[in-house]
Amino acid sequence: MIRTRRPRSKSEPTIALINIVFLMLIFFLVAGQVAQPLGESLALVRTADLDSAAAPSDALVVTPDGALSLRGTAIASPEAFLAALDTPPSEVRIVPDRDLPAEELVALARALRRGGAEKVIVVTERGLE
Repeated sequence: MIRTRRPRSKSEPTIALINIVFLMLIFFLVAGQVAQPLGESLALVRTADLDSAAAPSDALVVTPDGALSLRGTAIASPEAFLAALDTPPSEVRIVPDRDLPAEELVALARALRRGGAEKVIVVTERGLE
C-alpha cells in the first residue's frame, strides 16, 4: 500500500502582525499624552488650512474673557507682552480660546501690530496637532 503525503499548509503570521499593530497603538496612545496642555479650560479655534507650525513657548495665550498670559504668567496688556519678550518680535503668535469674540481677537492683533509686531499669527487646534 502506497501512502501519499498531503502537502503541509503554511501558517500565516497574522497573530504576530496583530501583536505588532497592537503594541504600536499602545505606544502612540502613551506618547500622545506626554505633551503638557496649554490650559484646562482653553478650547482652541478649529481651522482646516493652517501652516503646521506649533505654538512656541513665547506665544500669547488669550482666554475667553480676554485675559492674556505668557508662559503661564498673567499679562496686563499687549504692550506688556511685547515688553516681556526677550527680543523684539518680527512675528507674534496668539493662541486664542475658541469662545473669544472675534472683535477682541482683531483688536488684540491690531494692538500688537501698533506695538511693533510685523506679523501676527493666530495658532489654532489644527496648528497644534
